[in-house]
Amino acid sequence: MVDTMNGTIEVRWHGRGGQGAKSASAILAEVLFEEGKHVQAFPEYGAERQGAPIRAYNRVSNSPIRRRCGVQNPDIVVVVDPTLVESANPSEGCADDAIYLVNTPEDAKILRKRMKLADSARLLAVDATRITLEELGQNKPNAPLLGALSHVFDDVPVESFANHFSKKMAKLSPKVLEANRRAMLRGREEAVIV
Repeated sequence: MVDTMNGTIEVRWHGRGGQGAKSASAILAEVLFEEGKHVQAFPEYGAERQGAPIRAYNRVSNSPIRRRCGVQNPDIVVVVDPTLVESANPSEGCADDAIYLVNTPEDAKILRKRMKLADSARLLAVDATRITLEELGQNKPNAPLLGALSHVFDDVPVESFANHFSKKMAKLSPKVLEANRRAMLRGREEAVIV
């Protein structure tokens, strides 16, 4: 879906403190780094408390990245908390052909209309909350969202995401690691693209 051959891809994450947007952006950067990409990952937040809106960012390129400023015009927007579709203005600064990945139980076509996306924009919708409640028994939407992102970075197989997550989180019990792996693979499989 995206081509890093022609420049730098910028990603903006919208989440709430404690939901793991910062961690997910770091994992995305680590996975893409292991695949030979040049990457950056950084959060933007102050002294907010858990539950307050936060943003995290990535840059991905096939060549060294010299920019060190915040991401103003993302190519990809990930919305971890569906309530932020309304309150965080996720399309701010985006080109008409941006890609949006939203954690939502809402029908993707209805969400697309509600977000008033341009015809050239692409939307991936996945109910990451439901997946993690079913697989982990708690709302930790990172794994399915990372799985769904493997559609966007189509030169990186979903197994790279799953294997990296398992290595990074090796301190977790084998049962929890396997549940996260299943959640990640389900995120890939269940993402609806419109």
